[in-house]
Amino acid sequence: QVQLVESGGGLVPAGGSLRLSCTASGSIFGLKAMGWYRQAPGTERELVATITSDGITNYADSGKGRFTISRDNAENTVYLQMNSLNPEDTRVYYCNAEVRIRSMRLDYWGQGTQVTVSS
Repeated sequence: QVQLVESGGGLVPAGGSLRLSCTASGSIFGLKAMGWYRQAPGTERELVATITSDGITNYADSGKGRFTISRDNAENTVYLQMNSLNPEDTRVYYCNAEVRIRSMRLDYWGQGTQVTVSS
């Protein structure tokens, strides 16, 4: 089992910034990509950004140019720096960790952290 603990959400005015953090612990041998997803009530969970253990990043169009994902492999921690936030970014943000054991892929999720952007 892998546990993911998120922090950094909150209320911010439009144009502001937040930095989310997520630390993985437990059976993290085989930890590969980590990332952030977000979800609004009644909608599908959507990709925000991912980063591999080698530092290769992938961003959804919604965050390109505003969000930056980074990772500290020594601390098993992934960060999401969010700038120029707008009310459309109001969502619950979830950390994701991909673990590979032989040919099997396991996905773990954090409990979610609320981000609210006021207009």
